[in-house]
Amino acid sequence: MKRAGFVVALVLLLDAHAQAYLKLGTTVNGKVISLKWTSFPIHYFISNHGVPGVSATDLRDAVGRAFASWEAIPNTSTSSQFAGFTQASPLDNDNATVIGFANRPDLDRVLGSTSFTVDVVSGEIVDADIFLNSSFAWSVASGGDSGAYDVESIALHEIGHLHGLGHSALGETQLMGGNRLVLAAEAVMFPVAFSAGSVNARTPRADDIAGISDLYGTSTFRQSTGSMSGRVTRDGAGLFGAHVIAFSPQTGKLVAGFTLDDDGSFIIAGLDPGPQVVRVEPLDDADPDSFFDTTVDVDFKPAFSTRLVVVPEGGTANNVEVKVVSK
Repeated sequence: MKRAGFVVALVLLLDAHAQAYLKLGTTVNGKVISLKWTSFPIHYFISNHGVPGVSATDLRDAVGRAFASWEAIPNTSTSSQFAGFTQASPLDNDNATVIGFANRPDLDRVLGSTSFTVDVVSGEIVDADIFLNSSFAWSVASGGDSGAYDVESIALHEIGHLHGLGHSALGETQLMGGNRLVLAAEAVMFPVAFSAGSVNARTPRADDIAGISDLYGTSTFRQSTGSMSGRVTRDGAGLFGAHVIAFSPQTGKLVAGFTLDDDGSFIIAGLDPGPQVVRVEPLDDADPDSFFDTTVDVDFKPAFSTRLVVVPEGGTANNVEVKVVSK
């Protein structure tokens, strides 16, 4: 078995926006495939090293609740099992999935990180580690603890990565004193953490649910939801990296995606059937280099689709085109 290891995601304290619901990927035989688990349950160990205010047992319980939140999403097929405590660090290369604290003061903007070892022949995940940066203060208090970050919230985000989810751009921040303050977020996969003391990110939102369901959804999920596909264009040419948001007036849910090729094409799945308002916006207040390995086009104004897009149950609304103009 040929293996490759890599780090796929960070929770950043300073960056504004990141990718909307995207699946992580790996290359197998020259083809990019979704990074996902092929067998369940996911067996994980908890590193037997606590931090002030959070014991290893506290960490186990918070991580267990976070896994349970993902597993409670209807019509998906994921499961996990706590395999025991270990003296191993989540940074060890030991072919075991370990979650724990690690002291990384050099990563002064990173609360947590998820890394994978992948079989480069089959694309199967061999193991995945999550570390929470113990150079920050942490809490498991049910109502939060001012001055400390919530273990369950950050664990929920990182376990989303562990399952194969990328970041979501469904959030708003404000620059204050060189840092980004989260004003609102419509996804726990938003890459900027809420302020210390907040417990507002303990429950997956519509965008998170759409993403995890796209990876692990059952036939019931696919039959009861719909999707849309189309293009974002400027002067007839496609745009790469545009943020495309679908809003359901009936349910109030927001689910988003990106145009991920030069043709400006996008697909958004996991949508409630019925009318959807479609909005396109640039990542002009983000740091695209943190998420894309090529230049993202941000030279356009936000725009709406000129019509409501009606998503069919169990089907796809095709040929949705949103035209934008330069700033």
